[in-house]
Amino acid sequence: MSKSFVNHILLFTVLFVGIVLSLSLGSVSIPFQDILKSLAGLSIENSTWEYIIVNYRLPKTITAILIGSGLAVSGLLMQTLFRNPLAGPYVLGLSSGASLGVAFLIMGASLLSGFLGEFLFSKWAIILSASSGSLLVMLAVLSTAQRVKDTMTLLIIGLMVASLTSAIVSVLAYFSSSDDLQLYIFWSFGSLGNLSWQEVGILSLCWFIGLSFAVFCLKNLNALLLGENYARSMGVQLKRNRILIIISTSILAGSATAFAGPIAFVGLAVPHLVRQLIPTNDHRVLLPSIILGGAILMLLCDIIAQLPGTESTLPINAVTSIFGAPVVIWLLLRKRKLNF
Repeated sequence: MSKSFVNHILLFTVLFVGIVLSLSLGSVSIPFQDILKSLAGLSIENSTWEYIIVNYRLPKTITAILIGSGLAVSGLLMQTLFRNPLAGPYVLGLSSGASLGVAFLIMGASLLSGFLGEFLFSKWAIILSASSGSLLVMLAVLSTAQRVKDTMTLLIIGLMVASLTSAIVSVLAYFSSSDDLQLYIFWSFGSLGNLSWQEVGILSLCWFIGLSFAVFCLKNLNALLLGENYARSMGVQLKRNRILIIISTSILAGSATAFAGPIAFVGLAVPHLVRQLIPTNDHRVLLPSIILGGAILMLLCDIIAQLPGTESTLPINAVTSIFGAPVVIWLLLRKRKLNF
């Protein structure tokens, strides 16, 4: 039995424990046996508990798994594409584009009233505006990727797009009312809860499509690690491969931001943490490991954010940042030891 197989079994075990804890912990104490009965489709005596499990905790757990694994995979793709250990899923400005879309929505909604104004404050409107912002940035990056030959130029352009959109958001925030600003800040905190089954279904579809693009690029990702010249000599079509990677990252990271808000550090930290457990650069081994690692980390952060034993809940973005910042510092201190 190989060490890689044993480590994957370990990750699966930890993921199962994380799922159980995520379903068990919350402001309402529910017996473990009732949770198992509800998941098995059996009725339980307390209908309120059943409603909480089926319509709140289970969608939230699935959302955490999809968001965490999606951000982790997109982080791996960006680190491989740019051969930079400090690249993350939002390095192309996707999160900033989503934030700009939501900022335009929230800070301009006060000018409208009636049915349209009520729609603009709805959850679907925020999801659509965030998706539109990410889509526009993705189209801009794709257009740039077809014109430039140097990958590092694309990285710099992505960072500049992120800076530009962040500056526009700052200007909008300066002229907005305190109520609109507070609503925008609450969105920026991120949230894994309050998604209906319909929204979880759409998020799952986006996750599946984005992951399919990533799987299609697996063979070429291994070649990219040795440099673009080597990849070209192996027959890799660099522009086509670059576009597929950008589309995959945009779908995974863009949908995560649209449904859960901007969640930091997960995509940056998980690939490096997984490499400590499974030291390989073979993406055929790394991809399933990172999917599991991202899901585990997001579930762990969600459990911590719930502050078990209390009725309070911390912003998920704050928890991931508290966990991720030390990892980034550690990466900077060990940068010369990272092989990319």
